[in-house]
Amino acid sequence: MELAYYSDYAVRLVNTEEPVRGKDSLTTVDAVRELFGPSQDAARRATDADLTRFRSVRGRLRAVFEAADGGDEELAVNLLNSLLLEFPVSPQISGHNHRDDDDRPLWHMHLADHPSNATAGYAAIAAMGLAFHLTEYGVDRLGLCEAAPCRNAYLDTSTNRSRRYCSDRCATRANVAAYRARKRLEAERPDRPDRSESTGRTAENAQDRTAPTDR
Repeated sequence: MELAYYSDYAVRLVNTEEPVRGKDSLTTVDAVRELFGPSQDAARRATDADLTRFRSVRGRLRAVFEAADGGDEELAVNLLNSLLLEFPVSPQISGHNHRDDDDRPLWHMHLADHPSNATAGYAAIAAMGLAFHLTEYGVDRLGLCEAAPCRNAYLDTSTNRSRRYCSDRCATRANVAAYRARKRLEAERPDRPDRSESTGRTAENAQDRTAPTDR
């Protein structure tokens, strides 16, 4: 498993809350366990006490995305470093997959789960994964969805660094909203004078100016 994979842990946790909408799906132990995905051993360690701890880590991870989205690279890095110091990881070499041509293990780096509690384990993995993504691709690859009121976190993996939305659904909604806004502005503009009427009035004025004067 590549270390960059672990950055998804941070995104999943941050997006359990939609602050603008006032929604929070991280309300039960089962919701906490679902964040771990296939890592069942780590998920089983989750207890009621982890709910508050997970929300605290979630807020700190969102602050990293907010700083990055706002262009404050140093703040984003400092916030992430504080998480890395508080929740250290235990890297190890893993070989549970095999090569296609033989039975030799396909060795790769793996982040071991922290044994103390579910929050510490998840926070360590999420912070380290996000750190690898940041240093590999740049701080500007961490963003918050521009489709208001969403503001979900996302990791930009586009080739031209053009991602602005967390999903295709939000991108479509934003484009539709922008189209409707343009149509409203066009409808609210004052009517321009009819071109034929304007041309007629101009011709009449010209004729008046050139008409002979009675003597």
